[in-house]
Amino acid sequence: MIEYLKVPKDRIGVIIGTHGSTKAQIEEKGEVMLDIDSVEGTVSIESDSLSILNATEVINAIARGFSPEKAFRIFEDEQITLDIIDLSKVTDTPKELKRIMGRIIGKEGRTREALENLTGANVSIYGKTVSTIGYVDQIQTVRKAIEMLAEGSKHAAVYSFLERKRQELKRSQMDYLE
Repeated sequence: MIEYLKVPKDRIGVIIGTHGSTKAQIEEKGEVMLDIDSVEGTVSIESDSLSILNATEVINAIARGFSPEKAFRIFEDEQITLDIIDLSKVTDTPKELKRIMGRIIGKEGRTREALENLTGANVSIYGKTVSTIGYVDQIQTVRKAIEMLAEGSKHAAVYSFLERKRQELKRSQMDYLE
């Protein structure tokens, strides 16, 4: 089985890593073989196993701005996944896209940081996308918060929503443990 991915050329070096170290880790942990074309910005992933799906997600995560360490969470827990939101589909103009991206990042990155701290997920804003690595419930919460920000909700309302979801998650984890 072979998967082909187109990745931003400026992220190829991160996928390869120093002296090929990241590429080697992806190949080992994902049980795959990678062929990277830095001129075209393509990565082909070859494997005989279903682990090709995780390796594909890891490479997509790195391509969307995550560090390899954060992307490797996908290899470590089968419940962790990658979600990519293309914000260019939400708006018609580059000016509006820039405004929405600014709201999601927040002043000095505080909103993106709050998304991570209050959900436990990792969030990356790259190009026209917002990507999340985490469990399904974390991803759903981040996705809803991003929708709220894109629709113009006040940051305070979004933070309240995130705090409420965090409390709900803690309660459900306590119920599960009992």
